[in-house]
Formats: sequence, structure tokens, C-alpha cells
Amino acid sequence: MSVLTRDEAQTRAQILDVERYTIALDLTTGEETFDSATAIRFTARAAGDTFVEVKPATLRSISLDGQPLDPALLDGNRYPLTGLTAGPHELRVDAAMHYSRTGEGMHRFTDPTDGETYLYTQLFMEDVQRVFAAFDQPDLKSVFAIDVTAHEGWTVLGNGVAERTGEGRWTIAPTPLISTYLVAIAAGPWHSVTTEHAGLPFGIHCRRSLAPYLDADADEILDITRACYDRYHEKFDEPYPFDSYDQAFVPEFNAGAMENPGLVTFRDEFVYRSAVTDTERQTRAMVIAHEMAHMWFGDLVTLTWWDDIWLNESFAEYMGYQTLTEATRFTDTWVDFGVARKGWGYDADQRPSTHPVAPDPDAVPDTASALLNFDGISYAKGASALRQLVAWLGEKDFLAGINAHFARHKFGNATLADFIDNLASATDRDVHAWAGQWLRTTGIDTLTAELGAPEPTEPAGPPANGNGQSWALTVTRDGSRPHRITVGVYDHALNTQAGPGHLALRDRFETDVPGDGTPVVRPGRRPALVVLNDGDLTYAKIRLDTASWDTVLAGLSGIPDALTRAVLWNTARDMVRDAELPPATYLTAARTHLPYETDLALVQGVLSFAAGQVVDRYTVPEDLPAARATLTDLCRDLIRRTEDGSQPGLRLIAVRHFIDAATQPDTLRTWLDEGTVHGGPELDPELRWRILTRLAVLGATDEAAIATELAADPSATGREGAARCRAALPTPEAKAAAWDALFTDDTLSNYLFTATAQGFWQPGQEELTGDYVPRFYPDAIALAARRGPAIAEAAGRYAFPAYAIDAGSLATGTRALEDPELIPALRRKLVDQLDDLRRALAVRTSAGG
Repeated sequence: MSVLTRDEAQTRAQILDVERYTIALDLTTGEETFDSATAIRFTARAAGDTFVEVKPATLRSISLDGQPLDPALLDGNRYPLTGLTAGPHELRVDAAMHYSRTGEGMHRFTDPTDGETYLYTQLFMEDVQRVFAAFDQPDLKSVFAIDVTAHEGWTVLGNGVAERTGEGRWTIAPTPLISTYLVAIAAGPWHSVTTEHAGLPFGIHCRRSLAPYLDADADEILDITRACYDRYHEKFDEPYPFDSYDQAFVPEFNAGAMENPGLVTFRDEFVYRSAVTDTERQTRAMVIAHEMAHMWFGDLVTLTWWDDIWLNESFAEYMGYQTLTEATRFTDTWVDFGVARKGWGYDADQRPSTHPVAPDPDAVPDTASALLNFDGISYAKGASALRQLVAWLGEKDFLAGINAHFARHKFGNATLADFIDNLASATDRDVHAWAGQWLRTTGIDTLTAELGAPEPTEPAGPPANGNGQSWALTVTRDGSRPHRITVGVYDHALNTQAGPGHLALRDRFETDVPGDGTPVVRPGRRPALVVLNDGDLTYAKIRLDTASWDTVLAGLSGIPDALTRAVLWNTARDMVRDAELPPATYLTAARTHLPYETDLALVQGVLSFAAGQVVDRYTVPEDLPAARATLTDLCRDLIRRTEDGSQPGLRLIAVRHFIDAATQPDTLRTWLDEGTVHGGPELDPELRWRILTRLAVLGATDEAAIATELAADPSATGREGAARCRAALPTPEAKAAAWDALFTDDTLSNYLFTATAQGFWQPGQEELTGDYVPRFYPDAIALAARRGPAIAEAAGRYAFPAYAIDAGSLATGTRALEDPELIPALRRKLVDQLDDLRRALAVRTSAGG
């Protein structure tokens, strides 16, 4: 199959105007294929040649202006249109199209709970060709009118209001001008909750087996949807540009969500079958806010080419967090962003695959290369850059520039240059220079605090008011970007109820980095702690002076503001990854301070890094028993702290991590047998499968127990849990069966593939899985070539031998990068994984391993 190049897209956009797609889909023709008939009205501005894209199972017929063309001329995914005359044309294409099992194109899923089947589209980037013929590029916007034939009893959803016009027949209202990748259809026996807001129909939808769980959260989901909708209308001059707002929670979805106008699709894990924390509810709310922001950023005004994907994702990320903070009960969302999302950007920006937030167009020559940029840079770093821009520019001018952008380009396309020009029209600041420094560069600046000689030490007590004393701060920058930051100044306080070494805020002040080279002089004795980037308004690594870092290690939980604590935990995380802080010291800090932490996002973020990276990857083998004991003891402390039932979210986090860290099966067996953790919570499906997975890793369960659990929970999630457990069993037979499923069973869905891969590689099973390390590369390369980018990404992320941390594994993987059969999606994942492996080796070497 040919990928579309930027040059080809530019040429085609100069030749064609596309006015309307009229599409008829018949979803009743079988389990493997469906029928797709497309009529495209377009105008050729001049005589010439071009092509249309389609990826059919069978191309039955194709005609241009009523004249039949030869279907045999289809070359891969392109049908040539040669000898076009200037003027209007109509192209008709009739084809049978394959259903997908990988979340690409028209995905088909049969719910094992009740046997009901659901279909939905995911057409992002270039997968519209899997559903209907199209001139598939974002700057050839058009009107889409779609008719669908579905099974009786099904509901059909689309970008516009869908009306039933006969037995199994549905017509979806024509769209305004949108890009091909934004077209969406969902069909099946959906369970729906509908309402109306601001004169528009709103709906939320899920498969029937999840109906009780959606109903339980429907008010919360719809309240957040309405609140965000209203807040965006306060921010944006352009009204919501579509005729309805449906949100469908769909099975086996590859991403978190997709911003199809009028029909946003979400992974249906957001319909919670089991207990979740308030932070997880906040995450769902943020995704709702993020996708709604796309109705303006991406749908109303769309990028011209994929080099500007940040114009979609960075803005939706920033707006999602900011609007949720302003409009809902989730007022501390930037803490979660700091501890959960920002590290994603920092990690991506330090790998060989890093790229600018806004890469040069020549760096994104085709759709295959564009797909690689949906990463922590385009989301988290870009959002961080925008947050810094707002701090520097002011929100009033920022929103004025955005509204000018919408007004000038609505229902059209725009570039980075267009956007910067629109921002510049709203301010006297040099936005063009800012964009060059922030959006066109790679890497992370490091800001380091240097304090002047301390004044004579005074007893701990209330903040000083001067008394003739002063101290000086110099901020040095390793990097090239300008930063507007807040500096937090803290003193020791007598009150220790909040945790070890309680600290009180003395002062906060703003400063520019780089400044004029003159140290900032502040009144009072030298503080106990000086925090750069207090408030987390810029994107940079932070390094404290030695005395301040000693204060952090002793008193981190005593800092009053959660966002400040997030900045400092990120600093500790960066230092571990850069081999500047021993892994054991990080674990000790977590053991000391998490029992006093009140912010659930911080607890979850720190525990996840401690378990998944510090213990499993960065700790040398001889230190592992002590590291695992520290982690287990920490989880026990948190469980004890929550015995009174007052903090169910914190208790749930602690129980989950205790399960995952357990080295002995007895407690887990007791919980599973009794169906509860002593003092709560009751074991819901998520906790039961989590326990059974850990017992499988420890060799403390078997196939009979897994089968019994699956019989009790025959849901899709249950099937994934069983696959994960079976792959985790520490026997040669279990590993061989899992490997065969991963790399030879091409019917395995994307979710079952992921679950199996997650179970296969386990810390502590290296001797059992060692022989599979060299096998991974040729098997994964062949699999990716057969099954395409979605499975390639899953293989690179989940099936990679991440716990084989040795020079031999690194060398084997490095050699595999030379394989000419590597498709870009898998190459990118391997480059990133091998760099993480290289970093883990460096951290272990620094720690003495």
C-alpha cells in the first residue's frame, strides 16, 4: 500500500475541489465484509491526472461521469484518474470492504457477555480508505452524506443527526465541510442516554452489557459535557459548529478517544465496571473536555498537513485541563498533568526520536512519518508550551488570537504560520520569535538554582520580615528557550501535623530566565527551600541548590501546595532517570512521604514510577529484595492509614499496588477466597483479575482457576484478564502458547494481543523468557508487516522484552534496527524502547550494578 506524501497532497489540492460525498454502507452482508458505495462530486481546476484511495476486499465497479473504468487498474490502495478534463465530475465506486479486528477502519466486535455485535469507525490519518473511497487528505474538506443499512434492532450514529427511514435503514444528516479522517459511523444495539442542551441533542452510548455502569455515571458524564460546552462558548466567539453531540464508548478502541465532530468515540474502559479513584474520574472528565476542544481545534479549523498536528493535540490538551479546572469540581487537574502527563513529554523529548512540537514540513514527508508524532511531545510538551505562552502573553491576548484564528479559517485549513500571525495580531509581543524558540526546537532546558551565602542561621519559626538580612538567587539555564517562572520560597514551620518537616510559604515571585545576569536579591534570612517553576508554568527540568534538596528529601510531604509537590516529585523522577539520584533514595523518599500525601494523583504517579521503573528496571538485582520490601511496606502503610474507610480512593490505590508488588501469595489467596480485602474494598472484577494475574506470575494458580474465573466473568474484560493470566504463568508451556498466539494468530484482536503481551514478560521470569528475547525482533518485524501499524505499535509497546536489561539484549535490538523490513511504526517504538533500555543500564551502572 502506498502512503500519501506531502508533495502529492499539495499537488492534488491544487488540482481538485471536492464538493460532496454520498455514501451508502450496507452492514448486513456478513461477518467478514460490508458493502460500500460512494459517489464523489468534485471539480478539476485544470486538465490533468490524479488518483483516489480505496482499500477494498473486492472492487466491484468504478465509473467516472457515467463511464465505466477497469477495476483491475487499482494499484494497492490507489486508483488512477487519468486524463481528467477541467470542470465538474462525479466518481462512483462500489466495493466490498473488510471489517477490522485491530481498531482501524470499520472495527467489528462481538460482545462475549451477550453475543451482541457492534461496529464503529476509526478513520484517523489514512484509514477512511478501509471504509469508502476518498481523496484522503485533511485539506480536501467536503460535505458527507451517508445512508446506512443495519440489522433490525440496531441504532446507527454518525457525525450528524441520524434518522431511521425504514426497516434497518438510516440516513445521517449531511455534515458541514469536514476532513475525510473525521467521518464517523457507529452501529449496533447501543444502550443510550439522551438529553438536550443549548438547543442541541446530546447523547451518550455504550454496548448493552455495560448499560448499568453507564447509567450509574450518566449524570456525571453529562454534567461535565454541559459544563465544558458552556465554558467553551464563553471562551470562543465561534459557536459549536455541528448539529448534535454524541459520545460513544466503544470496545477495543486503540486510542483514548477520537474527536469525530458530532460523534466522539471513547474507549469503553471509561465506563467503569469496577471501583475507581476520583483521579480516574478526573481523567475521564479531562478526555471529555479534550475531545470537545477539538470541535474547534481540529474540526472547525483543521491542519493543512500533518506536520501541524500540534495545532490539534497540544491545544486540546491544554484546553482540556484548563477548562476542566475552570468549569467543574475537578479544580486541581494541573497536578495530575504535572505528575502523569508531563513526564511523558520529558521522556519523549530526551530520546533519539525527539522532534520539535511543530516540526519542519520536510520532516513529515508522508503519512507514515506523521503517525509517529502522536506522542508525548505533540500532547504534553505542546500543552506545556502553550501554558507557558499564556503565562507570558496573558490569557486575554491569547484568547483574542485564537478567536481571530477561528474567524479567519473556520471550515477551512490553516498552518502554523497562519496561527502565529493570528496570535501576533492580538499582542505587541514578538510571538514569531517565541514560536521559533519554543515550537521549532527540541530537547529540555534545565534550570538550576544557586543561592548566595546564607546569613547566620536563626531558629525555625515564623517567616522572617527582613531584619536587615537578605539572600540572593541566581538561575542558570542549560538550554535556549526563554522562561517566565514563579519562584517559591519556603521556611521550616513548627507545625508538623501535615507530615515530616512541615514547610510554610514565605513568598512567591516571578522572574524571567534568562535574566540580565544580576542575581535576584530578596529580604530575610536564607530560606530552607527555594523552588524554581513553582506552579509548573514552564517546561523544563529543575535542579535545586543542595540545601533545598536536603529539605525536600526530609520534608516533601510538608509542602502545602500539591502542584509544588508535583514539581518536586518530577525533579526526583528526572534525577533518577539521569542517574543523579540513586533509585534507593527515591524509594526511601516515597516510603517517607506518601503516607502523608493527600493528593491521589501524586500517590498514583509516584507509586507507578516507583514500581514500574525504579524497582522493575532501575534497581540492580542484588538490591531488588530490599527495594521490593520497601515498596510492599509502603503499600501496607497506606492500607493501614485508610482502615477507617474515610479515603476509599487512596485505599484502592494502595491495594492495587500491594497486589502488584506482592512476593508471597498467601495474603492474595486469602483476599481472593474471601472476596474482600479486610476492611474493604470488596473484590470487583478488576481486583479479582489483578490478584489472579499476580498469583499466576508467582506460580500460585493454574489453568483450572483461570478458567473458573473466566466462567464467572465471561465479559470482554474477563477474556483479556484470562489471556493475561495464562501468558503470565511461569511454565515453558504457557510461554510457548502465549508466544504462538501473539505472533502466529492473525485473528487476535488488538486488545487480546495487548493483554497477552502484558502477561508474557514479567520481572523475575527472565530465565524462563530469556530465549524469547532474540526471537522477538524477527517475529515482531514479520507481524508488523502483515498486520499493520496498530498491531506494530502494540507489539513495540507491550511485547518488547523490557525486563531483559543487559548489554546483550541492547546489542540484539540495535542490530534489528538495520532490518530493511521494519515498518516505520515498529521502528519508532523499538528506537524508543532501546533508548529506555540504554538508560536503565546507565542507571544500574551508576548504582553499582
